[in-house]
Amino acid sequence: MIRKAVIPAAGLGTRFLPATKSMPKEMLPIIDIPTIQYVVQEAVDSGIEDILIISGKGKRAIEDHFDRNVELESRLEEKEDLMWFNEMRRLADMANVHFVRQKEANGLGDAIYYARHHVGNEPFAVLLGDTIMDSVIPVTQQLMDTYEQFGGSVIAVEEVDPKKVNRYGIVGGTSLSDTIMELSALVEKPAIEVAPSNLAIAGRYILTPEIFNTIEQTPKGKNNEIQLTDSLLLLLKRENIYAHRIEGKRHDIGDKLDYLKTTVEFALKRKEFAEPFRQFLIDILNK
Repeated sequence: MIRKAVIPAAGLGTRFLPATKSMPKEMLPIIDIPTIQYVVQEAVDSGIEDILIISGKGKRAIEDHFDRNVELESRLEEKEDLMWFNEMRRLADMANVHFVRQKEANGLGDAIYYARHHVGNEPFAVLLGDTIMDSVIPVTQQLMDTYEQFGGSVIAVEEVDPKKVNRYGIVGGTSLSDTIMELSALVEKPAIEVAPSNLAIAGRYILTPEIFNTIEQTPKGKNNEIQLTDSLLLLLKRENIYAHRIEGKRHDIGDKLDYLKTTVEFALKRKEFAEPFRQFLIDILNK
């Protein structure tokens, strides 16, 4: 059983400057809910309540978001605003959220290595803090089911345009079913003509604790950082790794255009303003 989740959230968020100069990119809201709250909720909906967030300098707002704010709660209680009072309490109590700070921006592999003492000798989930999954069954739960069936590390993947595989980490291997593949290759941003498939790594993982040993042995790669894909390649030499083609849609909140698209899509699902917002969009497009 997967009991713990790790959420790397230490990146500098340079693609969203100047907003991220003083605000963590993981706190960018989709309407009124910070991105990272969606990520934590996915872990909780998958049955995981022990969550470690790998933060960094300037990320204190994330800690505050999942902490109690007694003054705010008291003000809401005085105003008899029970809906928001209960929501603030639920937010603070939704999971056992822990924090550790990555001292330098040395890559995703290095960030995950900070979780080794918290995780111990058991498998764990990894959910990237700037990626939202929109699915009926939580994507992390989908990976957990695959881990339970096959017993090795599991990587979430999604199909991408074959002409764009050089933008992603791409996997290849032997299909075991319509959704499961046993991996034989992981390539970071391959040239289009040599890509092993068009299945791109999608920001969710179930990893065995052996990953910490391979991270220790991983030399710095692209951008002079320890890349998780390189560590997974070493892990692949020691144990089986599986890819799970996700059922759902991935939203990369680290990309400005995808962020705008996500905000519109989520707004159209909110019953309190979906119809007037849809009409607004129609009016704008018809001008």
